Amino acid sequence: MTLGVATWGIVDPAGLSSFAQAYVYLQFTSRAWFIMLVASLTTFTAFGLAISRFGAIRLGDDDARPEFSTVSWITMLFAAGMGVGLLFYGTMEPLTHFQLARDYTSDTGEAARWALFITLFNWGFHAWSIYALTGLAIAYFAYRKHRPTVLSAPIRHAFPNERWSRPLSWVTDLLAIYAIAIGLAGSVAIGIFQVQDGVESLFGLSDTGSLGQIVILVVLTVAFLLPLTVDLSSGMARLSNMAMALAGGLLVFLLLAGPTHYLMNGIVDALGSYLSGIVRQSFATFPFFGPEATEWFHSWTLNYMVWWIAWAPFVGVFVARISRGRTIREFIVGVVIVPSLFSLIWFGVFGGIGFYGALETDLPIMQVVADSPEATTFFVLETLPGTTITGGATIAAAFLFLVTSVVSAAFVLAMFSTNGNENPATRIKLTWGVILAALSLAMLLSGDLGVVRNIIAFGAIAFVFIMPIIVVSLLRTLRREEPK
Repeated sequence: MTLGVATWGIVDPAGLSSFAQAYVYLQFTSRAWFIMLVASLTTFTAFGLAISRFGAIRLGDDDARPEFSTVSWITMLFAAGMGVGLLFYGTMEPLTHFQLARDYTSDTGEAARWALFITLFNWGFHAWSIYALTGLAIAYFAYRKHRPTVLSAPIRHAFPNERWSRPLSWVTDLLAIYAIAIGLAGSVAIGIFQVQDGVESLFGLSDTGSLGQIVILVVLTVAFLLPLTVDLSSGMARLSNMAMALAGGLLVFLLLAGPTHYLMNGIVDALGSYLSGIVRQSFATFPFFGPEATEWFHSWTLNYMVWWIAWAPFVGVFVARISRGRTIREFIVGVVIVPSLFSLIWFGVFGGIGFYGALETDLPIMQVVADSPEATTFFVLETLPGTTITGGATIAAAFLFLVTSVVSAAFVLAMFSTNGNENPATRIKLTWGVILAALSLAMLLSGDLGVVRNIIAFGAIAFVFIMPIIVVSLLRTLRREEPK
């Protein structure tokens, strides 16, 4: 199926783009309410498990202990989950929402506050809770119930005697593979767009077009195939630590070199807005605000919820693989709270610098967002000292995040292809690496960020209906656990 989509995208990119757009529009129009319910109830369920008596249950036997240090564990799950997206959307997304908000209010300060809140909502607890609950279900059944490390294991274990269990399990694994491959390839394409713009900006090149994108993809393919030939700790852990070190250094530099007091005020204000508004926003579907607001909601928040669900099988399985021995409470805090707080600081700094340029100076940053969104991050860096160093660090971090995402996705797909084998053969991992490269090429040939996002949603919407069954399977089995 994934090879079929890759072939379709390479042979007829316009046809794939048109079909994906029409299909996503139909699903978003008719099922927006259901997608938001699934995403929001998943979030509240994750927090409920963390504070319940089930939080003390260990993912493994009672004497099991974690394989990776806490620092390496967090950097690996973060790098796999959304690393390159933060670099791409850090400044661009808050300013995009700000532009829309200014059409509804003359208060630019309130428009900026709302724009940053929406950005945090799209990238915060909901995203990581979707990852966490998927990963928790897989880890619990794999390491405590000793089932195969595949997404259908919760269904097979919780409903062993139901006639529908076996066919649904087969469909679940098939849809998981499909969602992983399409979602990952789309994210790789978005990352390549940014790397390309960064290289052009750093070296003063003119528009390198499709040729430049293909060259970057070839270099990227070589870079991620090499780590697939070694074990997980030797490859993924080191790359993740390097990528997070670069991203963290860039974040600290911008905070100190930029208007520090302005950024810190924005971060604290954003924290209050997020915590006070998250429940209401969790169930907002914008039915009464006209076609412009509906289109915005479909293009951003709804698209993100489906995007996280698309990545949930691969991030969830990968996080489960590196989380053996941790308690459910520790798992949820590490997978949901810590990355969400980092995202808050990240968007507070990158988005805050964008707002400072738009509101406090005459910087033409809004025009850059409108004309060339992938260039926004590098435009911001050019307003601060050390452009060559920070630009190079951003390109390197984006490239490493792409590598870690593909490595972890190929690893998970190889696991699925071998009935949950936690150490799949190198040739299987390399085969999936090549397939992901072909899918990424198909995404690149579409040539448009909006089309890529539609194709990601196209690959993931079916999995929206599987997630509630996995969550129910987990809760049904947890209820039988004896309290410790």
